Amino acid sequence: MSDISSTRTTDTIVHFSAPFALPDLVGEMHPAGDYKIEQDEEPIEGLSWLAYRRVATYIHLPSIAEGNRLRRIVRIEPMALADLLAAANATPDGLAS
Repeated sequence: MSDISSTRTTDTIVHFSAPFALPDLVGEMHPAGDYKIEQDEEPIEGLSWLAYRRVATYIHLPSIAEGNRLRRIVRIEPMALADLLAAANATPDGLAS
């Protein structure tokens, strides 16, 4: 029997059509472009069906096009990400809210 208590990760690419700043990185502006988003989810136990809850959301910096070897992964609150996507006219590719 498999261990259903493990976390699953969903990768998504979002396109920001305008520069943006992340709330926790004061003074940093990130250029328009495609960015990888990761969402970690864990199963909700005690239900008669399989369901997951989001436990963490991360954005990879810099953008994919920059191809920089020096990359970092920054945790971001899901609502802050949703606000950024709306404000920057971003287009999510399969990002669940």
